[in-house]
Parts: sequence; C-alpha cells; structure tokens
Amino acid sequence: PRDLGEYDPDEHPYSPVKGWRTGPDPDDVKSAIRALLAAKDPLLHVGEGVCYADAAAELLQFAEAAQIPVLTTLKAKGVFPENHPLSIGVRGSMADHFLRKCDLLFSIGSSLFPGRFSHTVPDAHKKTIVQCTVDTLDINRSYETRHAVIGDAKLTLQALVQELQSKGARKKPEVLEEIRGARQAFKDKFRPWLESDETPINPYRVFGDLAKVLDPKNSFLTADSGNTRDQTSTVYEAQIPRGYLGWGNVSTLGFSLAGAVAAKLAYPQRQCVHVTGDAGVCYMMGNFEAVARYRIGITTIHINNGGYSGYGPGFWGEGHDPYTWKVSDHGTACMANMARAVGFHAEDVTQPAEIIPALKRAFDENAKGRPAFVEFLCSHHPVHGGWVR
Repeated sequence: PRDLGEYDPDEHPYSPVKGWRTGPDPDDVKSAIRALLAAKDPLLHVGEGVCYADAAAELLQFAEAAQIPVLTTLKAKGVFPENHPLSIGVRGSMADHFLRKCDLLFSIGSSLFPGRFSHTVPDAHKKTIVQCTVDTLDINRSYETRHAVIGDAKLTLQALVQELQSKGARKKPEVLEEIRGARQAFKDKFRPWLESDETPINPYRVFGDLAKVLDPKNSFLTADSGNTRDQTSTVYEAQIPRGYLGWGNVSTLGFSLAGAVAAKLAYPQRQCVHVTGDAGVCYMMGNFEAVARYRIGITTIHINNGGYSGYGPGFWGEGHDPYTWKVSDHGTACMANMARAVGFHAEDVTQPAEIIPALKRAFDENAKGRPAFVEFLCSHHPVHGGWVR
C-alpha cells in the first residue's frame, strides 16, 4: 500500500463491520451429548476455532462438566490450560495413548484435517466422531462424522454445557488418575534434559529455565519451524489463549520474529519471546534494525548448535540430507554481535547456570523498550513429541 501517511479519515471514514454468530441446532446438541455420555473412553479434541470464537471459558466449563481428557491442536495450544488435570497437551506420549484408546472423539473448532503438523485419528473407522464446527465443509472431509453440530464454537459450547448439566454431574476420578499417571511418565522422560548440566547446553535446559522465569499468565512464546517449534510445543506449558503461538504447514522460517513483534503490539503488558535456530535466525536478521529503532521490547532466543539438528546423523538415527546439516559455528559467526551492532541488548551463554540470569537481564532491557538477543551455545538434540500416525 502507498500514501498511508496521507490517509484522511474524514474523506474515507471507516466503521468496523459487525460480525454475526450462528448457534447450533438443539437436536444436534442433544445427539452429541447422548453420544458423549454413552462412550466408554471419550476424548475432547480442540482446535483453533475455539480461539477465534473467544470461547476459552466455555471450553473449560464444558471439559470440567464432561470430565474427559483434553487434547489441543498445535495452533490451539493454550486455549485450554495445560497445567489443568484434564489436559494431555498437544503432542507426545499422552496424546498418543489417549488418541489410540478413545472410542469417541469429540472435536470442537477443528477441521480434523490430518496435515504434517497435526495428528491423524488412528483406527477412525472404529471410533465415533462428533464434530462441532462452523464450516459444513469440514464434515466428512477426512473421517466419517457420526454426529455434526454446526455453529459458532462459543455458542455451541454454551449449548453443550447446558445440555450436559441437565443430565446431572459427572465425577470420573479414574480418568484424572489415568491422566496424572500418563503426565508423570511424560515428565520423567524429559526431566533429565530439562535439568541437564551438560555442555554444550541441552536445548531443553534452555526451555526448562525459560519456563521458570516467564509468567505463564502474562507472556507470549512462539518458535520457528523445525526443532525449536517441535521441542517448545512438546514441553512448554501454555496456560492462557495465545500464550503460545503454534504454527506449521508452510513453516516460513523467520516468522517467529514477526509473531513476537505482533504479540507485543497486541499485548504490550506481556513479556514476548520467540525462539529460533541457526536456519531461522538468518531469515530475520535484516529486520532487527527496525525492531530496535521502534523500541519493541521482545527477546530473541537463538539456539545455536552450528547446524540443523536432525538432518545429519547422531544418536537419534541416520538423519537425512547430511550435506545441509552443518553451518558456521559460533567461533566463525557470532549472531549476538550482529544484534548488538543494530541496537539490541545481546549476550552469549555457554553455561547452564547462566541461562536464568541472562534471561532476566534480557527481560529487564525489554521493560525499558530495548529488544534483546540471547544466543545459547547448544548441542544437537532433535528429540521431541511426535504426531500420531
């Protein structure tokens, strides 16, 4: 667009267009709840449509009334608090266990389309699928939909809660205990890495310490495509809508910077952080000057391991495309120096004990309106929760 600085609101007045919501058919709501109550092992599958509908409160009310495990898609991460006893997160062993076990998949706000960055529904023909969506094109698109509820997610959840509550309270302590056990096994796998003192630094130690200094109720985190996205979406507990921005599919490297800038403009009171790797950082360097010039107080975390983890061989397997997996190491290319040169607060971190102090210094600079760049010298460790196939 051109001549935006000459825009005359008197000559071209703008009035926001009102949005319209449509509610679900009451008979469809009743059928969906009957199917839910008849199921032995139901699972609540939540998509980004719940975010768009601003229906996090209604989702929480419905999940607690139904007393069933809650799985969110990557883009919906955080719309249901991941520290809640009913949450099974986004990906990894908990998602795998409950997706395979469920006899009814109750989906809200999701197309259920099985992309590269989402789960398939294993043995879908053996499961009852209830799909609550605003778009009729989602119905029977990927799997047979036994019950469809068409309408805005907020109005749909309100109707579902009302219908479910009319059937009486549900208490299922065995479900809570099963989730608790699955969560403990999940944490036991990742805890040694989250607390690792090894050098080069294990990237999970960075993410574990980051979670200790971020306020989960007043922050924003996103990560570039690749291992940074896969690892943070596996272990970071998002507790508020848009507390974490997950994305995939096109996977544009460098987008995490734009995501963090946009989040800071939308939520100026939040601490906004984005994580990138050796590939992603090269796609965003040209934009750092503008971030510093406009005094946008965000923090860039660079996981620098001198290559593209998972491409080459290692303890994780043979890898692929080995000719692309090594890049200039920190001794040759110090990205923190580049960020410092354009006005960022910038640091290199080589020791695990320095992670938290460095992050706190970065956040202090952010509070003054200065962006920060923290470069962590890490190991190759491309291990993360997978997608169910």
